[in-house]
Amino acid sequence: MRAHFRSGPANAMLCRLILDAAHDGPWNMALDEVLLESAGVDNVAYLRFYQWSAPTLSLGYFQQYAEREKHHASIGCPVVRRLSGGGAILHDREWTYSLALPLQSPLGKYPDRTYQLVNQATVGTLAELQIDAGSFCGAETSPDQEPFLCFQRRSCGDLVTCGYKIMGSAQRRRHGAILQHGSLLLGRSHAAPELPGIAELTGQSTPTRLIDLWAEQLCRKLQLQACRYALTQAQVTSAQQLVCDKFGNAAWTRRR
Repeated sequence: MRAHFRSGPANAMLCRLILDAAHDGPWNMALDEVLLESAGVDNVAYLRFYQWSAPTLSLGYFQQYAEREKHHASIGCPVVRRLSGGGAILHDREWTYSLALPLQSPLGKYPDRTYQLVNQATVGTLAELQIDAGSFCGAETSPDQEPFLCFQRRSCGDLVTCGYKIMGSAQRRRHGAILQHGSLLLGRSHAAPELPGIAELTGQSTPTRLIDLWAEQLCRKLQLQACRYALTQAQVTSAQQLVCDKFGNAAWTRRR
């Protein structure tokens, strides 16, 4: 991505943009929580794009750990519990985004609007890359019949291509801010063979400039003024502590 990136009107909220390397599950989830806390304290937005260093199953905050035994394809994958709710996600051939906003910001006050704008920005990004992103889901799965995997569930506004969900997002509100993070499924994983991604559904591979365009579209839609950002040592230390105490701790992962 370009070294210096800005988008959005001049009076837009400052957004600290992080283009991260691939990390393991505990670190990815710990850093998302640190950015959630930082957004509330600093009164700025944080937008982060990242991938996963190994196929990893993330459980929703309220999911029972025992449920993961029913998904045999991912049984050998490491497991992490997310801060947000929803169904389990097998993170492998995907890009993950996380967006942290102060609750006092316009979007922080209307979290459902954030879902809509992020999805619209994603559709616009894929269209610019000549990838048919399909449509938004209009029906929801019944709460008492929800599948284990997030990408087999349906909520109004989910991004669906050829009948398959290709992006799912979830939110968590705390520390004076709101965190929304989600996954864009690029291709099928051997650890979740029932879920095709963009590559299988459209026959198109994902261009390397996806993140450039996606960041621009998100900042334009969300009216954010973005600039590249490097984590502070305090943020790194906080994330490391969360890995030890929470996201890398079996007691946290198996707490339900």
